[in-house]
Parts: sequence; structure tokens; C-alpha cells
Amino acid sequence: MVGKKQSFGLPSLKVKPEVSTNITVQDGVFGIPDPMVAGISATKNKLGQCHPLQVSEKNYHLNTEKMDMAMLRNVQGLHAPMKLTMERKFASKIGRLPFLPSSNLQHDVFTGRYLDIGFEDILNTPEFCEVNGQPHAVVERSLGLL
Repeated sequence: MVGKKQSFGLPSLKVKPEVSTNITVQDGVFGIPDPMVAGISATKNKLGQCHPLQVSEKNYHLNTEKMDMAMLRNVQGLHAPMKLTMERKFASKIGRLPFLPSSNLQHDVFTGRYLDIGFEDILNTPEFCEVNGQPHAVVERSLGLL
């Protein structure tokens, strides 16, 4: 009986919808979902790639990290990439409460991304965010209480 929950026939504390409804996104005139209804991310997956370099640019940071780690392993041995990987992992786990925005500066310094100016630095700033939840509700949801 390890791993099974005992409910004793009591209702769940979590609020669940009584009627399950599936929302389907209807395709627009040209066979793709309307971006004003479904959002741009729903239409982009069906369109495919625009340019052959798109995949390379999407994986640029991952590819450079792999090359740097391979070069570091060849020059200094296995301990150096393992130490850097551990430091990056710990730096990425540092955070704040879920409703407070975090800049992840320490992780960006370890990866070298603090030198890059990208799309997310200009147009994805927290002061322009339209969705701001109530602090208690956001924390309770992240803990699984809601």
C-alpha cells in the first residue's frame, strides 16, 4: 500500500470544476488559428521555420556552452566543467517569492548573458507586465494549496 492515498471518502480540498469543458480553437480563413483569439504562439507552431538559420540561432547559447565545456574539459580536466555546472545550477535555483520578479543576475553572469542585449531585455520587462496576481494567492498556488 505504499504510494496510495487514503481518501476516506471525503471530498477534496482543492476546488475543481463541476463540468469539464474543452475549448477548441477553430481555424481561421487560411487554415491556421486566428492569432487574435489563440495568440501568436498557437499559430507559429504550425507555420514551420522561416529561415534555415532559425534553428541555429535558437540553440546558440546551448551550442556555445557545450563547446566551452568541451574545451575546458580538454584543457583543465573534468573537475572544471563539473564545478561550473554546479555553480550554474545553484545560481539558477536562487529565487524570490513567486509574485516578485527576479532578474537572475547571478545566473546571467555565470553564463555570460549579462553582456547580451536581446528582445527579452527591452520588451519583457516586469513594469510592462499586464498580469499581476494577488501575492497570497500566487504563493498558495505555487505551494499546491490552491
